[in-house]
Amino acid sequence: MYLCVKIPVLNIQNRLMRSLFIILTWLSYQTLTAQTAIEKALFELEDVIFTKLKTTPEGYQSAYKLMVKQPLDHQNPDAGFFYQKVYLSHRSFDHPVVIVTEGYDRGRNRIYEFSQYIQANQVQVEHRYFGESVPDSIDYRYLNLRQQTADLHKINQLIRRIYAGPFLATGISKGGMTTLFYRYFYPDDVDVSVPYVAPINVEYKDKRIYKFLDQVGTKSCREKIKRYQRYLLEHKDDFMPYLHGYAHGKNLSFEILGWDKVYEYAVLEYSFSFWQMGYDCQKIPTPSSDYYTQAKHFMDVIGIDFYDDKALAGYAPFYYQMGTEMGYYGFETDDFEPYITALGEEPSAVFPPQGVSTTFDPQLTLKANAWFENHLEKVIYINGANDTWSATAVHPDKKLDAVVFNLKGKNHRTARIKYMTEEERQKLEATLEKWLGIDVPAQLPKPINK
Repeated sequence: MYLCVKIPVLNIQNRLMRSLFIILTWLSYQTLTAQTAIEKALFELEDVIFTKLKTTPEGYQSAYKLMVKQPLDHQNPDAGFFYQKVYLSHRSFDHPVVIVTEGYDRGRNRIYEFSQYIQANQVQVEHRYFGESVPDSIDYRYLNLRQQTADLHKINQLIRRIYAGPFLATGISKGGMTTLFYRYFYPDDVDVSVPYVAPINVEYKDKRIYKFLDQVGTKSCREKIKRYQRYLLEHKDDFMPYLHGYAHGKNLSFEILGWDKVYEYAVLEYSFSFWQMGYDCQKIPTPSSDYYTQAKHFMDVIGIDFYDDKALAGYAPFYYQMGTEMGYYGFETDDFEPYITALGEEPSAVFPPQGVSTTFDPQLTLKANAWFENHLEKVIYINGANDTWSATAVHPDKKLDAVVFNLKGKNHRTARIKYMTEEERQKLEATLEKWLGIDVPAQLPKPINK
C-alpha cells in the first residue's frame, strides 16, 4: 500500500518567492552600501565636485563625473585655476585602478579595453585645454608636458585616498604619449604603464616617418599609392568639383588654409593615413575608375574635414603641443614635382593656433625618450607593425624589464589586446601577473581573435 501525500505546492512557491525576495533585497543592499561608501569617499575629497551618472558601465557598481579644481600653473597657484573633467567608474574598492590619460577631450564615459581586461576601477582624465577642461581664457604658456602631467599627479593623489591599488596608466595614440610622459615626470605614481600606439617624436618634422613610408608593406603597394597621389595632383581641376560638393554638404569652410593648400595637404597626407588606419591596397582606384569612385576613396581615407576652420580651431591645443615640445611630421615632395605649388618643399603637418607664435624645442622630448629607452621599466608597449606612428615608437633596451608588442599586420585601430594571438595574450597575462602580483588569468576574459 502506497502512502499518498498531498504536496502543498502553493506553500513551496511562497517560500521560493520569499527566498528570492530576500536574495534580491540583500543584493540591492550590498549595491546601495557600496554606492554610499564611494560617494562618502568622494564627498571627503577637496577640490572635487561630482555628480552620479545615469548610465553605469557593465560590470561596474556606479559611475561619476568629477570636476577637479586644477591650478593653471602647478608651481604658482596664484596664476589662476580651471576645472578638469574626470570620469570615475567604480567596480570595487579592492580591485586595481587604471588611470586613462586622454590626449584630447572626452565627451562621454567609456571603459577602455585594458581596464575591462583586468577588471579595474577606471579613472578617465580629459586633457587640459580640451573639452570642458578649459580655463576662462586660453593662455598657452600653461599648456605643456610639465603642467599636464602635474594635473594627473594631483588626481592620482586624490584617488589614492579611496583605493589601495595597484595603480596603472594607459592611453591610446596621443593619450599613450601622455601615459609615457606622465611616467617620466612622476615615475612612482603608477605600478605599470600600458601605452597603445604611442609615438615619441624627437623633431618638428620627424624624418623616421619618411623612412617608414619607404619600407612598409610591399613595393608594389607603395608604388600604387604614389601613382594614385600623382594622379590626384595631375587631375586636380577634375576632382575639385567633387570636393566642393562634399564640403558644401558638410558645411565645411577653408578660410584659414585655402582650397589649394587643403588639396595638396590632403594628397600628401594620403600615404600616412593609408598605413596608419589600415586600408586595403587592392581598393586603391586605378586611372580607369571614374572620378566619383576615385574622389570617394580619397575622402574615405583622408576626409578633408581635418582641414576645416572649425577643426583647426578645435585642435589648436594639440598643434600647439606638437609645435612646441612633442614634435610631429612633415611631407616629402620630391616625388610630386612640379605639382606641389601652394605648399613649397617639405611642408609641416603642424597648424599652430592663429595669432600664437610657436618655437619647437626638442630638448625635453629627447631627454625623455632616452629615459624611456634606457631606464623605464614595467611598461607594456602595444604597437601595430603597419601603423605609420610605429615609426617613432619607443625601442627600450632589451635589458629592461619592459615588454613590446609589435602586432603583425595591425594598425592604429587594430593594435589591441583583443586582436593579439594566443601566444601574445599569454605573454601579456604572465607579465601582468608577475608585475602586479594578481591572478590575471582569473580576471582576464579570453577574447575572440579576429
